[in-house]
Amino acid sequence: MSRLPRTTRAGVSSLDWLDERVGAGKQVRFFLWRKVPAGTDWFSTMGVAALFAFGNQVFTGIFLAMFYRPSATEAYESVQHITNDVFLGEFVRGLHKWGATVMVVCVFLHMGINFYFGAYKYPRELNWVIGVGLLVLVLSMALTGYLLPFDQRAFWATSVAVNITSSAPILGPYVADVLRGGAAFTATTLSRFYAIHMLLIPGLIIGLLAAHLYLVVKLGTTAPPWIKAETARELAEQDVTAVPATRKVNG
Repeated sequence: MSRLPRTTRAGVSSLDWLDERVGAGKQVRFFLWRKVPAGTDWFSTMGVAALFAFGNQVFTGIFLAMFYRPSATEAYESVQHITNDVFLGEFVRGLHKWGATVMVVCVFLHMGINFYFGAYKYPRELNWVIGVGLLVLVLSMALTGYLLPFDQRAFWATSVAVNITSSAPILGPYVADVLRGGAAFTATTLSRFYAIHMLLIPGLIIGLLAAHLYLVVKLGTTAPPWIKAETARELAEQDVTAVPATRKVNG
């Protein structure tokens, strides 16, 4: 172990310390040390970027929740108080606001790259379905968070979005009534959006993220298609060279 880099030795020592006390060393090593396919590059980091963006939303959201008041008469004033009066309030609110956009973009890029890499195929079909569920939850969190400043733009944009939802067949009207808390936008709508945005959706995202990361570690990541093509070509060349030459014998 003395020849390992200092950071690696520190990580190994920390895992040994944890393993001695709670017996979690094997589980931690299972997540941290695993094989990745050759040729893994920056295209494979979009999932981690989306994960960090979600972490940013969680921490900045906790800070904003300390000052935000989900009331139809006080929501706008509380947002203005955060922006103008609270120390670093405008900075944290900006991180939360633009971090939501970054998270949506990262999730879309992650899904698109994995689709191009063929990560939805066997044996990763279930993980792909979980990823689609995470995409829906991320978009839902963006929708519910858009109403919280409760200004004119947020109110009317959310009204249009909920009306579009109500036009969906069969379940659309029921989903719209659940979101609004009734047949029309009232003070209950804001508190309902706040509860869904702060509690329900983050809890579901954390649960699906745990399952998603477990399957990523268990099944591994998908190699880029150009690496697969190079590997297939190398194997084909090896098969050709491995076949012994034949000689035609007359007589």
